[in-house]
Amino acid sequence: MKQNNLLMSTVAGIALVAIASPAMAGDVYGPYPITLKGYDGDKTDSVSYSGQVGRQLLHNSLKKAIGSGASLDVTMSYFNGADGELALLDPKSSDSFKVDVTDINTVSKTNLSGKAYKGSLPGWPGNMTGKEVLESMITMAAATEKGYDAAHGYDYGQLVSKFTMGGVFYHQACDNYLDEKMNADNKPNDKPYKDGAYYTGKEHSWDEAFGYWGAAAHGATLSPKQNYDITKKKNMRDADANGDGVVNLKSEMNYAHAYYAAGFDKGGNTNYYDTITKAFIDGRQVITDANGEKLSDAQRREVKRHARTICSNWEKVIAEAVFKYAGSVYSNIEAVKAQWAAICGVVNGSAEQAEHTRLRWRNTPSTGATGRLRCHSLPSGVNLGEIWREVAFLDRLVGMGPVMPDGTQSQRHVERRLHGSQRQVDGRFCRSHAQAPEPDGRGVRRVELATTTRSRAFQTGRGSGSGQQRRKTTDALHDVRAACYGGLHPWPIFLVSESR
Repeated sequence: MKQNNLLMSTVAGIALVAIASPAMAGDVYGPYPITLKGYDGDKTDSVSYSGQVGRQLLHNSLKKAIGSGASLDVTMSYFNGADGELALLDPKSSDSFKVDVTDINTVSKTNLSGKAYKGSLPGWPGNMTGKEVLESMITMAAATEKGYDAAHGYDYGQLVSKFTMGGVFYHQACDNYLDEKMNADNKPNDKPYKDGAYYTGKEHSWDEAFGYWGAAAHGATLSPKQNYDITKKKNMRDADANGDGVVNLKSEMNYAHAYYAAGFDKGGNTNYYDTITKAFIDGRQVITDANGEKLSDAQRREVKRHARTICSNWEKVIAEAVFKYAGSVYSNIEAVKAQWAAICGVVNGSAEQAEHTRLRWRNTPSTGATGRLRCHSLPSGVNLGEIWREVAFLDRLVGMGPVMPDGTQSQRHVERRLHGSQRQVDGRFCRSHAQAPEPDGRGVRRVELATTTRSRAFQTGRGSGSGQQRRKTTDALHDVRAACYGGLHPWPIFLVSESR
């Protein structure tokens, strides 16, 4: 009963508007003065997160490269980094939106692979690490037509993008820089972050988390629509905060989850972007006000409070994406069924099966969004076994991909590609969670019913536009999985709690 109440609280909480408290330190992230004791160089601004911006650009360009049908050598260069020039593919300059970068390595000579989650991911076959999952996806993408595997329903550009956003950006920010690195003895504020640095340990740790969030430094001064349009390269005027005629990709552009937040906020029901960005600004001001001294216990408590605001709302942004994609799944499946009915005069599948399909794709994201607490900081009284039951339930509801016309899901395909194995795998479920406690059976029954209807829906695509409709549906199906697992499941597992 306690678990059910927690889950109900989660779903209700996600629907609430995130209320931002008034910013204590203005609405722009930086500049902040040099506070490091003994520094005698010529730097005047202690803000630095160029490595994170470099990874944002690698992520954008990797997705673009996959979608353009680039070779494996090219796509891997955006994952592993490159020694020579590394052309920026997105965002690229145009007459209406000029940017100040053409070579990513001029921003930072960095990579994505070295920052991917290092633990194993039970939500993907092979018990691989985050880096290995991304490598396998990028490799598979290179063997397809512009990253889209129509036979198995995978759009690798989207899968790679979502897993990167969760397994690199969110993971690094909320499970590293805003977590362990905010402890008193980790990157202390009275010492440089590293030898030769002009910023303190706590200053740079906080800045790096902000870079992974992906907001423009002046983003909190703009409306959600303005921020959304900047990412879409439709608003040069508001992007160019310093008026120099180009968009500075280090400080004037929105990326990744910050873009998602702006997209949700422009509907008027949430305030994720400002809530998170202003918490970053306020937390950085607390660190700056320490003036190069160790943070007091009171200051660290305040900084950690801002970190909790950031990560709990960041999680909600990911949860909103799961809801969005699951809704797309349902609407697209209904469209395919309607198209088939218009051609053949009937709809295949019973009303009961159709209802279970609807429940499956509405309940999957609400289960996936049960997140506010990292496993290693669970409050007393929380049953970890219950959490894993929900994790297994989510895995099996989402599955490895859309059900194809032969009634199978993509698990078998992935197993073969990874291991060369021809062994028979029940394609309806992700078997890699065999070590997790079994759910109560409700998920299994629902998936069995849902897969029947989904398989028939995919078989019915005939006539003008049907291929495009199936593509939209498969895209939405794996977007649910990528959003769930790219942000919520394989990395820190969450359970709702406001007493965190």
